[in-house]
Amino acid sequence: MIAFKKLTHLLLPTVTGLIVLCSFNLPGKTQKPADHPKIVNIVNFIRLLEPRDPTITEDVLYQTVVKQVQMMKKYKLGGTFLLQYDALMDARYQKLLKSLPRGTFEIGAWWEIPQPMVEKAGLKWRGRYPWDWRANIGFSTGYSPAEREKLADVYMHDFKHIFGYYPKSVASWFIDAHTLNYLYQKYHIVASANCKDQYGTDGYTLWGGYWNQAYYPSKMNAYMPAQHAANQIPVPIFRLLGSDPIRQYDNGLGSQRQGVTTLEPVYKHAGGDSTWVSWYFKEFAAGASMEFAYTQAGQENSFTWDAMAKGFDIQMPLIARLRDAHKIKVETLGESGAWFRKKYKVTPATAVTITHDLPGSNQQTVWFDSRYYRANLLWKDNTLRFRDIHLFNENLRSVYETQPATSNECTFFTLPVVDGYIWSTPGKIAGLQFKALKNGKEILLEGKAPIVDDSTPGKLQISWPLTSFDATLKMELDNRHIKITIQGNEAVNWYLDLDTGAQVKLPFTTITSRQVNARFEGMDYALTSEKGSFSQPENGGVFRITPVPVAMGVTEVLLKF
Repeated sequence: MIAFKKLTHLLLPTVTGLIVLCSFNLPGKTQKPADHPKIVNIVNFIRLLEPRDPTITEDVLYQTVVKQVQMMKKYKLGGTFLLQYDALMDARYQKLLKSLPRGTFEIGAWWEIPQPMVEKAGLKWRGRYPWDWRANIGFSTGYSPAEREKLADVYMHDFKHIFGYYPKSVASWFIDAHTLNYLYQKYHIVASANCKDQYGTDGYTLWGGYWNQAYYPSKMNAYMPAQHAANQIPVPIFRLLGSDPIRQYDNGLGSQRQGVTTLEPVYKHAGGDSTWVSWYFKEFAAGASMEFAYTQAGQENSFTWDAMAKGFDIQMPLIARLRDAHKIKVETLGESGAWFRKKYKVTPATAVTITHDLPGSNQQTVWFDSRYYRANLLWKDNTLRFRDIHLFNENLRSVYETQPATSNECTFFTLPVVDGYIWSTPGKIAGLQFKALKNGKEILLEGKAPIVDDSTPGKLQISWPLTSFDATLKMELDNRHIKITIQGNEAVNWYLDLDTGAQVKLPFTTITSRQVNARFEGMDYALTSEKGSFSQPENGGVFRITPVPVAMGVTEVLLKF
């Protein structure tokens, strides 16, 4: 990530059951995976200059890339170097990157917009510096669709003149759909990437999207997964930076901007810490991921080699050992994009699973993504809640597709059903809680560590042994459904309550017994119950989902989005 605040920070020291079947009401088919590869891309982004810190000279930035190359070669690791336009035009970077074996290293485009690129396209530079990181200056969203095409033509023409071919990968912290589709149609790129989900960090908000791995974006919105092949840009967008699946989401809870807990080697509490890195890759290699797992290692050169050297020295030999043990695959971004396009006609369902936490902590989490929705389960203090559920709709148009951004910040959202970050306050954590009545009192269900299994193609199955009752909660998530049951030796009168902080702005407009209606970003959507009912509980929750009996000792809820 690129914010100056981050750079300066681094320089400072009976059988009962409830079945929840969520149908995300667009047709689709689940594909049967042949394997479950664990893919690592080592991607380094290159800028020519860093105007936010006078001590970070062009030579410091160049030597950072030299050191990255040396470290990767030492461990026989290939990877991808993405060039911002001003670095592309620098003779030193050209010579260095041309010397790399093309079969091992990939050279691609980093889509931030500096002054030389703008002026060569015949446009007026509006920035404070030759590279200005503001959303309406340094990113394609700050330009009209016609201007974006001119910028793309300038970059691609000069890249081909220098390297003899067009780049296969074009990535950015965020990129608009018009630019992405233009690069695909005219220059045939095969892969892209954007920033991890974050709220307010660097002034860029990407919130509620396909949380990890990769997705095909809607032609109307590069952040929104498409549901149908006809409405998607056939270029997979991979999610960058390797977020901590447990801690990143809640980092900065109750504030306007999140902190960062990622694989980036500059962060001493995460990607620069040997304990965290070992834990992260152990869970990455072992965790249930359904179709495939993905993470991005590497670092932008703006952070400098001094800040990232320790983290690189921790990560690169570990990645090499895991590769040699055939536990992960190390690929270029372009190779991963070509594989994804060959294997998947539409975005597959995937998962990120953490069943063993860092030493001294006892949390578990599952992130599930399909082209219809995402859901996050979090176990904490032996209880369970849906921390997040967002619905995807390819018809939600991004405002940046037809007009330039005018603010120095950018926001991208999907459709919230549960939002455990934005809807929380310091004294109240939001979520869809698993509750029950026991001896006349309301309790949170409690249990042991969950068991997560992805051995059945297209399905993620979770088993959670309860301690509140002599029973086990079982859950199954697939491309369009969530099913939850409880089985055991005693009846369990349980339900789901959506709890949020006080005075938070919610999208819900009306709640009836069969439907929760909502409106967000100008789009109407609904959560519908085909079995069971919604109500507003007396305990202050937003809504409750109550099951109906369908057989002896079995209750069921059938939800449709």
